Amino acid sequence: MTQQLLDGVRRFRTAAYPPRKERFEALASGQSPNTLFVTCSDSRIDPSLITQTEPGELFVIRNAGNLIPACGVESSGGEAATLEYAVVVLGVKDIVVCGHSHCGAMAALLAPDTLDALPEVRSWLGHAESTLEKVRAAGEGADAVRLNVVAQLENLRSYPFVREREERGELALHGWVYVFERGDILALGRDGAFAPLLSGTSSPGVQV
Repeated sequence: MTQQLLDGVRRFRTAAYPPRKERFEALASGQSPNTLFVTCSDSRIDPSLITQTEPGELFVIRNAGNLIPACGVESSGGEAATLEYAVVVLGVKDIVVCGHSHCGAMAALLAPDTLDALPEVRSWLGHAESTLEKVRAAGEGADAVRLNVVAQLENLRSYPFVREREERGELALHGWVYVFERGDILALGRDGAFAPLLSGTSSPGVQV
C-alpha cells in the first residue's frame, strides 16, 4: 500500500471524520440519496467534489465510458441491478449521466484498432454501439462524448421502471459533460444542445 493512501486515511480519521461524526453515525441506519450519478471510471472525475455533496447524498455508477446497457441486453456488469435498486428501492428523484472531456473510452470507440490488446474493453464498448451510430450519422466533427450522453439517456429510458416514473414526473433525467480542465459542467437542454449548467461559465462550444 502506498504511503499516499496511508497518509490520506490518517488525515481522514484525524481531520475529516470528526466534524462529520454525527453524519456518519446517522448513515449507519440507512441511506436516502436523492440522485443517481452515472459517470466514467476516469480518475480525473470526483462526483462528490464537483457536486459538493456529502456521504449518503449520491448513489454512483462508474464504469469505462459511463455506459448503461439497454434493458434486456446481457451485460457482465451490475449496471442494471444498481439502476433498479436506486430507482425502485431508494427512490432517487434525479439521474445524472455525466460524460467528461478527453474520455479515453470514447477515443477507443472511434479507434477500435487500439483495443487489440484489450479484449475486455473492446467487449464492454460493444454497449456503446448506439453512440457509434449517432457519431456516424452526425458526420465529421461529431462530438462522441456528448452523443454518448444522449445515447445513455435513451438506454435509461428503455427500462420500464425508469420510463414510467419519468412520465409520472417522479423522476428526472439529466445529461452533463464535465470539462475537467476548466471546471465547467455543460448540460443537455430540451433543444438537444449542450450549454453551461451555470451562467457565467465557458461557452458550450468548448471542445471535449
